[in-house]
Amino acid sequence: MRCAVRVIDAVPGSEYDPGTLLCRAGKGNSVSSHIDASGAVVMVDVSAKAATSRTAVAEGFLRVSPAVLDAIRDNTLKKGDALATARVAGILAVKNTPRTIPLCHDIPISGCGVDLALEEGRIRAVCRVVCHARTGAEMEALSGVSAALLTLYDMAKSLDKDMEIGGVRLLSKSGGASGDIVREPAR
Repeated sequence: MRCAVRVIDAVPGSEYDPGTLLCRAGKGNSVSSHIDASGAVVMVDVSAKAATSRTAVAEGFLRVSPAVLDAIRDNTLKKGDALATARVAGILAVKNTPRTIPLCHDIPISGCGVDLALEEGRIRAVCRVVCHARTGAEMEALSGVSAALLTLYDMAKSLDKDMEIGGVRLLSKSGGASGDIVREPAR
């Protein structure tokens, strides 16, 4: 049996030690739903799952200088309207997630929004994705937040070389067999 995945590092107390081969497959014996019996990477077959209404919300932050906050607020960046451009970038990323995340299914997006808030020392991005599909929209929401933050970084990098992207995470998801998840937004 060929094996495609080996544990490099393990959390203390994990059932897997470094060096463990993760190539078991089959219902109930699967270490990863994305690895088949031969150890090859595969896309999960969701054809037997029922389509359900699903929503996913993700957030992330761009830590910036006061000069960047002022330039974005006053719309004086040389590259143009950073907030509008970042919103469009986030929406495009949502729509193109399966093109950048190899094992992500192409889902029919029903709605998507990217909100950007200027806060003290940072910009908060929140992306909400709605669909009716056989699999969730978590990756799309995370991709949307990431692209929006990267776009803001790109547009403001001439003013601040110390900007930092962080805190990208799933805030909530609903729909699907695994149930709902709700986390408090970061402070």
